[in-house]
Amino acid sequence: MFGAVVVGVGTAGSVRIRDLVAPLAGSAAEKLTIKGFISRRSLGDQQGVSQISREEAVSREDVQAAFVCTENVSHEENIRTFLQAGKHVCVEYPMTLNHQAAVDLWDLAQEKGLVLHEEHIELLTEDYKLLKKETEGKILKEGTLHFTGGALKPGFGALVFSGIARLTWLVDLFGELSVTAATMEEDAGKNYSKMTANMLTSDNRPLTWIEERGPGLPRAKNINFHFDSCTLTQIPPAPRGAVGIFMQDMIHFSAKLAGQVSPEELQREKTRILHCFHVAERIQKLCQS
Repeated sequence: MFGAVVVGVGTAGSVRIRDLVAPLAGSAAEKLTIKGFISRRSLGDQQGVSQISREEAVSREDVQAAFVCTENVSHEENIRTFLQAGKHVCVEYPMTLNHQAAVDLWDLAQEKGLVLHEEHIELLTEDYKLLKKETEGKILKEGTLHFTGGALKPGFGALVFSGIARLTWLVDLFGELSVTAATMEEDAGKNYSKMTANMLTSDNRPLTWIEERGPGLPRAKNINFHFDSCTLTQIPPAPRGAVGIFMQDMIHFSAKLAGQVSPEELQREKTRILHCFHVAERIQKLCQS
């Protein structure tokens, strides 16, 4: 069994507590048992789980893993604290807000013989799985992914890092990408921002990623992917899966803890994540220049 704590009790943290209290029967997640949660606020028990301090969690021998569900800007510090204390870490994306910090944390985890797992629930949704199936075997000519959503809250970091899940979609669908241009439009008074990144696939097919945030904008992903045989302009609707996306992610993390994930799969995941950080940092630099 692996004793776990949840750090941060927002929406994601509350779901993590729920899933740890009642893991999917017969799954690897049953190997996890919750020992407490950590929050800057004094909250009292949550879902029957006691609040503890970070210092206590770090020092307790019955705590072997931490789920980091705080605002993005504090992910890096929390990951480093728990890794240095010899605890495995599952963290919400983005792991950090720059490429080098992500590399350093992976190195620290490897040095300590620990699992560092970055959650990517957007790859686990039923509509994404269907989209991936629809694109398999097709040759991309060009494509666009345009995300819209409400204004970013403080602590989420730059637009490119807060939205790295969309970049992860594109890398997972089409392979490694290179950046050719990127721009940022901002209106601080209206809390509006729009990033446009132009990229190329390894076989020089153009891909555009647009991340647009502002008050009143609907949360939506709009696609326009031209293939050799067809054009996809809508994400295929899919029925809700039987297992929730956070639970799916927790099962994957638990399988890593139990040594049930092959070194090759672990390396592929690490390569993809660090490539996304590298691309995101390149976009950020171009937007600032």
